[in-house]
Amino acid sequence: MNIILLSGGSGKRLWPLSNDIRSKQFIKIFKNSNGEYESMLQRMYRNIKQINKDSVVTVATSKSQVSTINNQIGEEVGISIEPCRRDTFPAIVLATAYLHDVMKISSEEAVVVCPVDPYVEKEYFLALEELYNLAKSSDANLSLMGINPTYPSEKYGYIIPESKEKISKVQMFKEKPTVDVAKKYIEQGAIWNGGIFAYKIKYVLDIAHKLIEFDDYYDLYNKYETLPKISFDYAVVEKESNIQVMRFNGEWKDLGTWNTLTEAMDENVFGKGILNDKCENTHVINELNVPVLCMGLKDTIIAASSEGILVTDKEQSSYIKPYVEKITGQVMFAEKSWGSYKVIDIQEESLTVLVTLKPGHRMHYHSHDYRDEVWTVVSGKGKTIVDGMEQIVKPGDVITLEAGCRHTIIAETELKVVEVQLGKEISVNDKHKFTLEE
Repeated sequence: MNIILLSGGSGKRLWPLSNDIRSKQFIKIFKNSNGEYESMLQRMYRNIKQINKDSVVTVATSKSQVSTINNQIGEEVGISIEPCRRDTFPAIVLATAYLHDVMKISSEEAVVVCPVDPYVEKEYFLALEELYNLAKSSDANLSLMGINPTYPSEKYGYIIPESKEKISKVQMFKEKPTVDVAKKYIEQGAIWNGGIFAYKIKYVLDIAHKLIEFDDYYDLYNKYETLPKISFDYAVVEKESNIQVMRFNGEWKDLGTWNTLTEAMDENVFGKGILNDKCENTHVINELNVPVLCMGLKDTIIAASSEGILVTDKEQSSYIKPYVEKITGQVMFAEKSWGSYKVIDIQEESLTVLVTLKPGHRMHYHSHDYRDEVWTVVSGKGKTIVDGMEQIVKPGDVITLEAGCRHTIIAETELKVVEVQLGKEISVNDKHKFTLEE
């Protein structure tokens, strides 16, 4: 089974846990069967592989998310990197070309495309496999999976099938309606459009070649920033007459706001938090190493991270985005392919970061033009390489790095280092990467 997972956006509705690097699909607040916390991405990937271990999974995403994806689900997953944001049609075409030209998958093969971040159970993944097989064997050019509505929602578009059978031809699509109009759609047998569809690779590539002049994936990638911004629904779905939909009756939740996210949480408190017995329908999501005490709160969410603190009524949490867009500043936490970093202090001419490296991983061998650094090892074992010179490091060791020197650190066990950056021009762009042989 070939699956493209669409992973985009900054997830500003889930501030302060989400930012431009860590979108909502990367936040680890769901417990798996082992009692460990995992993200939406990890949950989605794990379930796909459990249903079909040979599935070819490709994540369509921006460059800024690649390290986090590798950190959470490893480096075996395929990644189609969008050089810039150009809406869902260019993103899906690029990922489809990636499957064909990079992964060498036949144009006659089918592929399922779906968002990376719905909250779903096992029956959803079985339905994805059913949709894949339907697209592979059917004469229809496009096969959709529609969600059986549980209430008349204003948040979703609607698919109106020709019949109420499990698989039906599509009669028409309707945009997001009012509640009263949504009720009428549902009475007609309408289903939610969850953005889940399947097709043969050749189908989308043929459409793309009619609309875009390109040779292959590599040529398309180089031209990507010149492509018009257009959704897949508008460019393909709404123009296709030979289209069918498969009903899905299982659990499906779009966790786009704090209110809907907390509905899917297994417990009311994540991290250090205390609710007294007068609290009702209150959730605490706390990534800080300090306790949060709640007294007599009702229908409330408290979310705390190094990015900030949110205290909100659950209903009002849906309207957070315009306020968060006014908040600017340093990204305080990010996961990388080698581990993670957390900013713990900011001064006018210094930045202090706690770096955690996973066992067997290392930073890029790199240098800086405008800043010195001081590393203090606080736990774990590893070694540093500074201008080609190797040194074993252990807790308590201090390494001083002047601007211009080439350096990296390699973890033997999990390694925690406090990194103090010193200079008048501290910037993430002040970095030159090298190979260790240089």
